[in-house]
Amino acid sequence: FCVETLNKMQNTAHLVFGIFGNATALFLFLAPLITFWRIIKSKSTEQFSGIPYVMTLLNCLLSAWYGIPLVSKNNLLVSTINGTGAGIEIIYVLIFIVYAPKKERTKILGLFAFVLTFFAAVVLISLLALHGNARKLFCGFAAAVFSIIMYGSPLSIMRTVIRTKSVEFMPFFLSLFCFLCGTSWFIFGLIGMDPFVYVNNGFGSFLGALQLILYFIYRKNKGNGKGKNENKNTAVVSVELGFS
Repeated sequence: FCVETLNKMQNTAHLVFGIFGNATALFLFLAPLITFWRIIKSKSTEQFSGIPYVMTLLNCLLSAWYGIPLVSKNNLLVSTINGTGAGIEIIYVLIFIVYAPKKERTKILGLFAFVLTFFAAVVLISLLALHGNARKLFCGFAAAVFSIIMYGSPLSIMRTVIRTKSVEFMPFFLSLFCFLCGTSWFIFGLIGMDPFVYVNNGFGSFLGALQLILYFIYRKNKGNGKGKNENKNTAVVSVELGFS
């Protein structure tokens, strides 16, 4: 009876943290809408970079593939949110391509083609050459590596906060949701005993906590204008990245 009850509690907790992770990750995926509305209105990408969105697309595709039952068990919620994220990122990338200058458009198109080719290669190798646990290890490792890279991207904005002693470019709610997202998926991975979920998201949770600590240290210093032009694009990258 006790074992059965514990299993039910574990399954319930696994589901709850997965749903919460979906909600917080969706918030982060939608955060750049303001940026892209600005791009559409001005019909220009200005100084914004399209690279973060293309690389986030790759991260979402790899994580969505890892989460399907064919590759790993009990990770369908990982697949649903990252599949949704991939769809959102494709829209961002296409908008960027439409309004980017010719040189930047060519670069993003090339990177976009690389991402699709790389993802297709991972899918084909995992389907045709690997089976069972080997497939899970291969896909999980690929997804985890890019997830850690994505989580590490806000390090640049954290460095800016320390240098300028201002949180102007690190909004509180974005930092909070990065922390909540990383933490929820970290716990989800622990409950499911999946290192390809809890290791990278544990790293993300840690970085999210550091962002919150920095915010409370420098929270009284806002809008001082230091390095505004220099760091506008860095702020956008921080908004976009740092999630499961």
